Amino acid sequence: MAAIVNLRTARKAKARDKAATQAASNRAAFGRTRAEKQASSAEAARNTALVDGAKLDR
Repeated sequence: MAAIVNLRTARKAKARDKAATQAASNRAAFGRTRAEKQASSAEAARNTALVDGAKLDR
């Protein structure tokens, strides 16, 4: 037989897991210093310029 599962506790555990995942992504997105954000932005701009410079005109 299968184990009996309390649906209320399972639903709450799922919500806790979802909240923990959201918190981790928020820490990655918003938990950075100004210098880290600027370095990331500059790197993204450099990569965009590199890709755009390598495109062939047709």
